[in-house]
Amino acid sequence: MDFPLIRMRRLRRSEPMRTLVRETRLHPGALIAPLFICPGEGVRRAISSMPGVFNQSIDEAIKDATEAAKLGIGGFLLFGLPEMKDEQATGAWDDHGIVQQALRTMKRERALDSTLLIADVCLCEYMSHGHCGIVRSATGGAYEIENDSSVELIAKTAASLARAGADIVAPSDMMDGRVAAIREALDDEQLHDTPILSYASKFASAFYGPFREAADSAPQFGDRRSYQMDGANRREALREIELDLSEGADMVLMKPALPYLDVIREARDRYDVPLGAYQVSGEYSMLQAAFERGWLDRDRAMLESLISIRRAGADFIVTYFAQAAAKLL
Repeated sequence: MDFPLIRMRRLRRSEPMRTLVRETRLHPGALIAPLFICPGEGVRRAISSMPGVFNQSIDEAIKDATEAAKLGIGGFLLFGLPEMKDEQATGAWDDHGIVQQALRTMKRERALDSTLLIADVCLCEYMSHGHCGIVRSATGGAYEIENDSSVELIAKTAASLARAGADIVAPSDMMDGRVAAIREALDDEQLHDTPILSYASKFASAFYGPFREAADSAPQFGDRRSYQMDGANRREALREIELDLSEGADMVLMKPALPYLDVIREARDRYDVPLGAYQVSGEYSMLQAAFERGWLDRDRAMLESLISIRRAGADFIVTYFAQAAAKLL
């Protein structure tokens, strides 16, 4: 059968009709908002490269989180900015660390009972050198990011965050074997029910730039390409996911999102587990720059970018647009 019997536009004639036949839907419960927690009280410090995003003390973060929870968003991903940094990332696994304090305080807030608190598990914000693991120096100025000793600290950090009240722990470092080590550390402390959301497919991307300002986590030397993935490798990404699932990951997160929609789609087709995607800082800031110049319609472009990630197969999205998108939805 062909035109004129078949007219595809029949189902596009009105908004109620388009809504009825819409294949992919976006809702606030599928959105996760990142929060950057810093020491102090009454602190709300703008991040110049990320309009509308702030470094916040716990009291200010709770205000924003409470408003976002009223909109029905799914939860929050917490990052910490410690007062002090060192070469052992002590602030990451300290039970009195900034994110641990935030988790305990937020857990006491009844207004946040309906949202999930996800703790990012990484060492870069807490390391004096900004890398995601322990650095071993070599002669001639060479260096190596140690894997196994870093994994020990990562597992220790995950257990500390879970004890403090994290509903989900999310390792983002890309060290080999860290999911199994985290699962063992959690189970040893009887935290059997704490799920692991693994950044299983995290690429060494140019789109992380603004985040490094937000989290004060730019490497002081070198880059992260020896542990984060090569952006050219789709098959390797799928192998990473499979390994993390075999080690005990309950969910996986893809990062970045828009430049890697093909990887999200293939992962969705291959693995029957909850799958999320992180619309990272560079994606957000790029769109914000276009909005400020009037080059793109803010509301339409924001929602279109998010629906594309959902259409590719993400069940949930970590995005700096979470609150703004939830208001529109």
